[in-house]
Amino acid sequence: MSIRKTAAAATVILALTATATACGGDSGTAGDKPKGGDVKSGTYTVAKDVKLDSQTLKKAQKRGKLIIGAKADQPFLGFVDTEGKRSGFDIEIAKMIAADLGFSEKQIEFKTVDTNVRETSISKGQVDYYVGTYTINDERKKQVGFAGPYYQAGADLLVRKDEKGITGPDSVKGKKVCSIVGSTPLQEIKKSKYGAKTTELGKYSLCVKQLLDGQVDAVTTDDAILKGYAAQRPSKLKVVGKPFTEEPYGVGMDKGDKVLRDAITDALEKHIKNGDYKKAYEGTLGKSGSSYVAPKTPLPRY
Repeated sequence: MSIRKTAAAATVILALTATATACGGDSGTAGDKPKGGDVKSGTYTVAKDVKLDSQTLKKAQKRGKLIIGAKADQPFLGFVDTEGKRSGFDIEIAKMIAADLGFSEKQIEFKTVDTNVRETSISKGQVDYYVGTYTINDERKKQVGFAGPYYQAGADLLVRKDEKGITGPDSVKGKKVCSIVGSTPLQEIKKSKYGAKTTELGKYSLCVKQLLDGQVDAVTTDDAILKGYAAQRPSKLKVVGKPFTEEPYGVGMDKGDKVLRDAITDALEKHIKNGDYKKAYEGTLGKSGSSYVAPKTPLPRY
């Protein structure tokens, strides 16, 4: 909860410039550079001669590069522009960790991973670790390991500008609410206490299109994503502003590799304490003008 308010305020500037087929963490580039100013990229000191009894790290060292899973369509979080350049807060977090594991930015191969196959990609070793608005929860912890949380968000609702009936999750009974398959907010809004009729699609952009076309009444996901869509179409869309979940973002990795998990947790704590985390935040999400609030340390050890 330490930076939940910051997360909500920060996303005002997430003006998505993606096309209608480029959202939801799916494969492919997301379009032009995000509006709201250039996203700053940091440089992190690369550790020398890293030796850890981690099978994941040993494989990465042998191949000479880290393969990191990420999102590609979330400006100021995880974004790929038309030139193929990645930027955003999550990308900076990924780079900080890589540096502490002994890999420079040039030794990173980012791989865009769709939301609904994150656990599969991690468990099959297709990525060494994953940084991309990935909520830590008990069900996922049965399949993958986590370090963090390094960021706190919350699920909310995106509705049409003239919508007056939907004022929060308790007012969606009988309403059509859209989200993407496998998302945490979808599982929450499907609970019988809300009474919503859910539509499950593969991309948030498709949900937003259906919202604009009047096929659904609301879209749900983390507020950090929804406000970007509202900022893109301020005359047509708005965020209700009543978060109804806590979404702690973590770094996902092989469940059996505790050594790597602890090393990544150590890296996160180090960069929070030495100021790198703050600089990364201010150069990305902090461009909203929201004040910086540091995550609480020590971080949990899962």
